[in-house]
Amino acid sequence: MRARLISIGERMPAWVAAGVAEYSKRLSHDLPLDVIEIALGARGKGRDLARAISDEGAAMLAAIPKGAHVIALDGRGSVWSSEHLAEQLARWRMLGQDLVFLIGGPDGLAPDALARANQRWSLGPLTLPHPIVRIVLAEQLYRAVSQLGNHPYHRGG
Repeated sequence: MRARLISIGERMPAWVAAGVAEYSKRLSHDLPLDVIEIALGARGKGRDLARAISDEGAAMLAAIPKGAHVIALDGRGSVWSSEHLAEQLARWRMLGQDLVFLIGGPDGLAPDALARANQRWSLGPLTLPHPIVRIVLAEQLYRAVSQLGNHPYHRGG
């Protein structure tokens, strides 16, 4: 099983790339994580915001491998503890499908991308910048893998 993180926004700051790369490296044996960046749709004065979001969604959908189990990061989704995420990961492993995590842009995910998702996951009531969500997602996946493997990294309470 592999995981793919599809996110709106390109050319993240070096600290974001470094954080995601660190957890991707740690995950490489148990859950290889690929990051796909989708260009942010054109926004601004005189631009059609709905069109920009729709274009982002179409690009995301095109990047989802056939047969993948898709999880949208969405503020209206289910809130999972780290332990619950590990339980989810164990279930996902039983499905035998690759995983895809979708992170939207500043205006959220396109309706078509949300509709494609098999599940919606909220990281909680805080509003987080999308670059930070990438790092939190990668770290939490590593924590879940560690918990399932009885690795001392996870010391939940």
